[in-house]
Amino acid sequence: MIKKILTYTILLSSLLSHTGCDKEALASPEGAVAEPDKEYYLSSELLTSVPKSMLQSVASSQGYATYSTHIKYGVSVYKVIYSTSYQGQDIKASGLICIPQGITTPAPILSAQHGTIFTDSEAPTHFTGLSGFELFAAAGYVTLIPDYIGFGESKDVFHPYYDQKHSALAVVDMIKAAKAFAEEQDIQVNDKLFLAGYSEGGYVTLAAQKEIETNPAHGLKVTASAAGAGGYDLTAMLANVMSGQPYTYPSYLAYVLQSYIYTNNWNRPLTEFFQEPYASKMPLLFNGQNSGGAINRGLTTEPKKLFAPAFFEGLKDVGKERALKQALQANSFLDWVPQSPTRLYHGTADNIVPFENSKITYDRFKAGGATKTELIPIKDGTHGSAFVPMLQDMVPWIQSF
Repeated sequence: MIKKILTYTILLSSLLSHTGCDKEALASPEGAVAEPDKEYYLSSELLTSVPKSMLQSVASSQGYATYSTHIKYGVSVYKVIYSTSYQGQDIKASGLICIPQGITTPAPILSAQHGTIFTDSEAPTHFTGLSGFELFAAAGYVTLIPDYIGFGESKDVFHPYYDQKHSALAVVDMIKAAKAFAEEQDIQVNDKLFLAGYSEGGYVTLAAQKEIETNPAHGLKVTASAAGAGGYDLTAMLANVMSGQPYTYPSYLAYVLQSYIYTNNWNRPLTEFFQEPYASKMPLLFNGQNSGGAINRGLTTEPKKLFAPAFFEGLKDVGKERALKQALQANSFLDWVPQSPTRLYHGTADNIVPFENSKITYDRFKAGGATKTELIPIKDGTHGSAFVPMLQDMVPWIQSF
């Protein structure tokens, strides 16, 4: 899960305002992408407005006085519902749009992708206080924080975890909705578009960047992209699993596998993938109420004991479990090279998503001709500790554009 920029402890309930503005959704052809006449923006609701002085005070009181110099505006936070697609059908999704208050010049857009979450209560639109991403808005960026498919408005869908297509569209379609929202609210935005994310958010960031760069019909252009600690090469992650070594966060493994089962409509029972008692536990563990830690405690850190024996052995056989292997390959970044300025950040001591995953992805990008991609190793950084150093490097880099 993404580490917060700030740990806000103040209660904001007295600031909450509930003015909504709704628009009717228009029907669109099944499975269409980048339809020029489609309405992506459906409705919005103002959740809170936080003045500049409060943001500066909280930043200083929490030991982040350095960031106070970047706080130039108060922030208004809106919940936005928009249209995206899942399995070729239009569905409603949600996210936050954070607006710099009183900004007089056209603002750039920054889409910030959060890390892995397991409960719907962790979704950004379950707003209980500031997450930290709002500081980008305080610095003058119209900041988007998508829930992702499977959370918020689309919580009845099993989250398509590490699924490239649905990850990308959840972000790209929200960017389009945000532009329509800005026009309705008379908020001026410029053509600069930044993408940033960590952990799953790093993966989602590259997925959105790839979708934008390879599909001109979206009408978008990425100014710069910063991705941290994502599992960009899922085939390499599979090789680590097949080694049989203990994996300290088994909920991630179970999450990916179930995501592919449901997203791809594989008509196979969970008992073909997981041993008992874990197969029977999965629906209860992944019911949207349990944290990653709680799910880990209900599983085992030994892949050989977690996965069904025939399935585990099939992973080692080239001719078996081909659907899964093809899905992992299709959802890895194996045949695309970033065109926009891109930075990959990763802690060298990450034992959840190994640093080597970013390194082999970076090497593949460079071999493919990438000239604007950099790899930024964070020495001794773990999956939990590397985000803040990434932020410290990323903020001035983004501001340089």
